[in-house]
Formats: sequence, C-alpha cells, structure tokens
Amino acid sequence: MTKLTRRSLIAATAASTAALAATRTMAAEPAAHSLKGKSILITGASSGFGRVGAEYYARLGAKVFATMRGLPRAEGQELIALAAAQKLDITVLPLDVTNDAQVIKTVAEAERLAGGALDVVINNAGIGQSGPIEVQDMTAMQLAFDTNVYGVQRVMRAALPAMRQRKSGLIFNISSQLGRVIVPSGGPYSATKFALEALSEQAAYELVPHGVEVCIIQPGGYPTKVWSNRNRYNQDLKGRIDAERAAAYGALVARMGTETGGGRTADPLDVPKAIAEIIALPAGRRPLRRPVHPGNKPQEAINRVSAETQLAMLGNSPLGPWVKAVHD
Repeated sequence: MTKLTRRSLIAATAASTAALAATRTMAAEPAAHSLKGKSILITGASSGFGRVGAEYYARLGAKVFATMRGLPRAEGQELIALAAAQKLDITVLPLDVTNDAQVIKTVAEAERLAGGALDVVINNAGIGQSGPIEVQDMTAMQLAFDTNVYGVQRVMRAALPAMRQRKSGLIFNISSQLGRVIVPSGGPYSATKFALEALSEQAAYELVPHGVEVCIIQPGGYPTKVWSNRNRYNQDLKGRIDAERAAAYGALVARMGTETGGGRTADPLDVPKAIAEIIALPAGRRPLRRPVHPGNKPQEAINRVSAETQLAMLGNSPLGPWVKAVHD
C-alpha cells in the first residue's frame, strides 16, 4: 500500500507555516481564524452548542445552514430575525436526524445553496437520558441510539458522496467526556457516545484516501438545555418503569428527571471556538479528538492510550498508512 498522509492527500489546501502557527492556539481575535468562504451545516441548532455555534461561525464569515427539527418554531424564527438584522449568512432548514428522507432532502438543499459539497458538517444533535441500565426499556434505548448514533450516520451518508468527489471536507461529531468514561446511572448516554466514538474513528481511517477528515469533539458538562430536555425524557421513562425494577434501584430512579445541571458555569461558546480553530487549521493537521472544557478532562489519558494501541496494532499492517495519517 502506498504511504498516505492527510497532508499529502490534501496538500493543495495546506496553508503557510505562519498561518499554521497562528491557528495552533485559540486566538483572541476572530480574524485569526476566519471562516470566510466556508459552508457549514449544523444539526441540532435550536439550542446549546448548535445555536451559539451557528451565530459564531457566521460572524467569522461562514455560510451557515442551521438545522433543527419541528420547524416552524420560535428558536428558528429568532435565528432568522437575528441573521437578517445583523446581516449574517445563516439559513435555517428543517432537519430531524431520525428521519431518513428529511436528512437526505435537507443535506441536498444545503449543497444546492452552497454550490456544491459542504465544507463542514457538525453533527451536534443529540439527547441525554439517565437512570440505571435495567430500567431503560427498548423505547428509551431505541430513541437514544436513533438520535445519537444512527442520526449521525444518516447525516454522514448524505453529505459524504459530494465531499469524496471533491476530495475535501471536514466532519465534526459531538461526543462527550462520557464517550470515554462511565458514570453509574448514566442511562444509555455513554453507550451511544462510545458507539459514536468508534463510528467516527473508523470513518476517519476509511476517509483518508478521499481527503475527508473527521474530528470528535468531547465536551465536559456545560449549562445547556440538555438538562431540561433530559428531565423530560426521564419523566416519560419513569412512568413506564415497573414497580419491582423501580424498587430495586430506589434512590437512582427517584433522582431521574430532577437534575438541573446547576453549578455548571463553563461557557458553551467554548465548543464552537474549538471547532472554528480546528476548521482553520491546514488540512492534514487536524486532530482526531479534541476534549473541550476548562476543568478536568479525564478522557485525555484514554485518548492517548487508544491512539498508541491503534498504532501498535495496525501501524505496520497494510492499513497502517491510514491509521498513521489520522494519529500522526
């Protein structure tokens, strides 16, 4: 197998050494990582990282497709009004990541409006559920996986053909610290994020020959609507738990649907800033994983050992060039 690296495959888009140095650290001024000319599609843009990200990327010059389910809705109208008032290039489009047909239609529409393949896709849509594993019925488990894993797969499958044909593109999949470490009573959330980590890393290797990169973002806990939304899902589930199982996990079940996420003060804008910094890096220099949080990042040690293990297992195999391209 010919030795491949992301740098050699996408060298045409590499920036100068000076530009690389300027983007290795988050700069104070947005101009240091301008996104002018980039087309970016975001899922789950009604709130949280997706919402603040849509505005942030547009302010850096990107053409943003902010997608959300349930349109028309207040969050969509507010974003449309903001874009019009401040002359930001933001288009709000309907997208429920659990709907095959809508994913295909909306990605195609974004590509049409962008004039071709999307430069960046940010798979941000996701849901959180908690509680003991035994009390998670199949309705809860299927919803979690359909949104957090299958939803990402649907969007990637829709966007990748055009990216492959153009030999460039960047996909961000929003995972979590809990995609690497496990907290008891975390429900199916870690299971979905562990799956997302594997899905993303495998795609990163396989896309090396096609010039497309995948980056996994691993946020810690942030004060977003994920907590109130999780409580809604948890309350629905609690109404379906049978008495024997509820009694077996009394305190853990009692806590379901009552957590507020209080005490978290980290700025959700940390995530879009990290993503913008990575987009601005030259192709071939982008990391496979980026932990994001001002506090403890327990997954960093696991990320390091994982990369070392992949290189040790496959580095000298016929697949070695792909693995090395991603981890070097």
